[in-house]
Amino acid sequence: MHLAHSRSLFFLAFIACALIMGGVFYLEYGVGLEPCPLCIVQRVFMIAFGLISLAAFLHAPGKIGWRIYSALILLCALAGAGTAGRQVWLQTAPAQDPASCLPGLGYLLQTMPFTKVVSLLFDGTADCIEINWTLFGMSIPEWSLLAFAGLILLAAYQLLQRD
Repeated sequence: MHLAHSRSLFFLAFIACALIMGGVFYLEYGVGLEPCPLCIVQRVFMIAFGLISLAAFLHAPGKIGWRIYSALILLCALAGAGTAGRQVWLQTAPAQDPASCLPGLGYLLQTMPFTKVVSLLFDGTADCIEINWTLFGMSIPEWSLLAFAGLILLAAYQLLQRD
């Protein structure tokens, strides 16, 4: 039996996501930083990762079940890392002319087809390029990318476990 049993790792992953989301909500409501559309997409992937991890912990699946849960959380972590990586790239790339006045995500989802909304989100907006806050010289998307990288490692470990 492994020292880090799969069920306890799913719970650890859920706690990590809950702490990250707590920090994110503190930055939004305590500090007053407004999330850009790419930040919201990253939040969705983080919340999905956390909820799937919680479901896996509560379900306590067998070998095939935890591999399925592990694959699902790996997909969430990869998608979140891709989104965070795109935002980091937008922030570090030479200045372009992004759409500076995109309406809110809710409005876009109500008025446009989903594929068009996704395309607009990944093109980036002026809000996505702005760096309003840093910690140890890293912006929020860079911290998000780092967090998703850690979650990818955790999910890959879960998926590749032999037990």
